[in-house]
Amino acid sequence: MPVLEECTMAFFEKERESIRTVILPCGSLEEHGPHLPLGTDTLHAVALANAVARRFPVWAAPPLWYGLCRSSREHPGTVGITSGTLRFLLQDVVGGFYGQGMRTVVVLSGHAGGTHMATLVDAAEELMDRLPDLRMAVCSVLDIGRSAWSGIQETPGDSHAGEVETSLMLHLHPNWVCGTAEEAYPVFPEHILVRNKRAYWPTGVWGNPKAASSEKGARLLEASVVALAALIERLNSWRDPDPLEGST
Repeated sequence: MPVLEECTMAFFEKERESIRTVILPCGSLEEHGPHLPLGTDTLHAVALANAVARRFPVWAAPPLWYGLCRSSREHPGTVGITSGTLRFLLQDVVGGFYGQGMRTVVVLSGHAGGTHMATLVDAAEELMDRLPDLRMAVCSVLDIGRSAWSGIQETPGDSHAGEVETSLMLHLHPNWVCGTAEEAYPVFPEHILVRNKRAYWPTGVWGNPKAASSEKGARLLEASVVALAALIERLNSWRDPDPLEGST
């Protein structure tokens, strides 16, 4: 399927009779070290959603560009929204797709922050309570890659502006990558909330950008396409068990 912003009303009206699954990319405007663009999370999720939609019978929606960015909010360039705003935004957009006949929605987040992902899951659970025939999955690109990137990703624990994201940007948008950066990781204290977050994560890198390559980015994206397509196939055939099944 073409991505949704490329479709005409007539084309969408015809194809939605049989295609009722949509991928909704979510991202952020957030620092990604000294070398990657602020839109890396969104660009990653959009590229993955669009690649799946061009091969399989699903729609890829335009992205939600802003996310909940807690750990990086003091870094230059990060502009986030609150959990309440994110919740209502997701629910309004998914509700709009439901009104247009979609019954399976995959929320694919390029931003994998814990509070951000918890908010997306919370919002999706509320939607499923309201709409009993709606199927939903919520996952980050890191969730998709956790097993899919085995044998490709070299850096343990790499997650932000490191090997994976630098490789993907070198593959997708090489002109937007400004060199590289040193391997680094945040040092936030366990359980303790801190005000000066940048002091505990000065470079904004979580991983090893120097292990990145364009060729690796192409392999990471291809493995992600296969894994996301498999998740969508499972979701479309999913049926919750009847709570009375097996009772005596």
